[in-house]
Amino acid sequence: MKVLLVGGGGREHALGWSLLRSPHVDTVVSAPGNPGLSRLGETIPDLPATDPAAVTEVAVGEAVDLVVIGPEAPLAAGVGDALHRAGVPVFGPTQRAARLEASKSFANDVMARAGVPTGAANVFTDPERVAAHLDAVRGPFVVKADGLAAGKGVLVTEDRAAAQAWAQRLLGGDLGEAGAKVVVEEYLDGREVSVFAICDGTTLVPLEPARDYKRQLDGDEGPNTGGMGCFSPVPDLPDDLVGWTAANVMQPVLNTMAGDGTPFTGFLYAGLMLTDDGPKVLEFNVRLGDPETQVVLPRLDGDLFELLYAAAAGTLDDMPPPGWHATAAVNVVLASEGYPEAPVTGRVIHGLDEAAGNDVLVFHAGTRRDGDTLVTSGGRVLSVVGLGDDIAAARSRAYAAAHQIDFEGRQFRTDIAGVPSQTTTASKT
Repeated sequence: MKVLLVGGGGREHALGWSLLRSPHVDTVVSAPGNPGLSRLGETIPDLPATDPAAVTEVAVGEAVDLVVIGPEAPLAAGVGDALHRAGVPVFGPTQRAARLEASKSFANDVMARAGVPTGAANVFTDPERVAAHLDAVRGPFVVKADGLAAGKGVLVTEDRAAAQAWAQRLLGGDLGEAGAKVVVEEYLDGREVSVFAICDGTTLVPLEPARDYKRQLDGDEGPNTGGMGCFSPVPDLPDDLVGWTAANVMQPVLNTMAGDGTPFTGFLYAGLMLTDDGPKVLEFNVRLGDPETQVVLPRLDGDLFELLYAAAAGTLDDMPPPGWHATAAVNVVLASEGYPEAPVTGRVIHGLDEAAGNDVLVFHAGTRRDGDTLVTSGGRVLSVVGLGDDIAAARSRAYAAAHQIDFEGRQFRTDIAGVPSQTTTASKT
């Protein structure tokens, strides 16, 4: 069978790698793809992934058996809807259902009606009302853009003035339409974990959880990013957290959305905070996490294509739950100089072939070819994933490989899945 994979980041590289491990999949075509995905099959670099008509034209022209949409932006743009109208099997939610991620106020409304435990949230369009609310609550303050902001729309701070200034920037248009509404949420204290499921509108199949690191610098310092690393399995979770999340978070959300006439098909990602009062939802995403995908899928002892194809067909209840390898996985993200604010691109990447091996996977995110030379093209450049019998072994392999790969201005955290090491994150070139 032939799969069209929409997207071109590290998550999509991992999805393509996993899909091709299925005996049912002969071909993966990636649009726009990246240099890593080009090693797995055809890529269509010039295809705009958020153009519903263009993606549908390719899917029909390529006679694909399934379209898998990786990132959130094409989902929010209605690419899944256009494919449905053309009769193309697609794994991913409709534009209306994708509001679960594309609008935090929509997600909070769904959670309230579904009885999902989460923090209090208030929505504003007026800076003066934000200011009055901040005066009435205690910090830390959590201020978010309501819409999609590529992981850059959130500020968590003890500084009330900084919170107000961030809200004013959002409402003033710094992030465009994403900041037209501002959500001020209750600060939740605890340990964070990401839980995932494959959904077909009524039924869900849970996946293994992971823990990611959002802050740029060691010790959870610095600005929020799209994610600087992660690991799986996560050892310090409550008993049967995945089962609890499926029963108390994900299934109620599926039931509520189906009852609204907006059934949810796709990956559902619940970001949880493990508080003293029990787990609470921080946010939903309508796709697999990045960088979490890169550590979850290598641990899957099952056929990803079969699961996604069944979900697209609405027959997940006929599928046995997948198994999981005991293998641990640790992902260290190599980022460009200036990330996340102003990444510097065009830097030559060295040492990639030497770093990859049987126990190390390297997934491309922000790379491109300049002739025969591989160079950086984005903020998060590569995900370096170490595999091992336990977290310590996987972590050691990930960092050994991370040090073999170099480009000018390279940065990475040294404390993913453990204590900070004594090595620097700065490039030597």
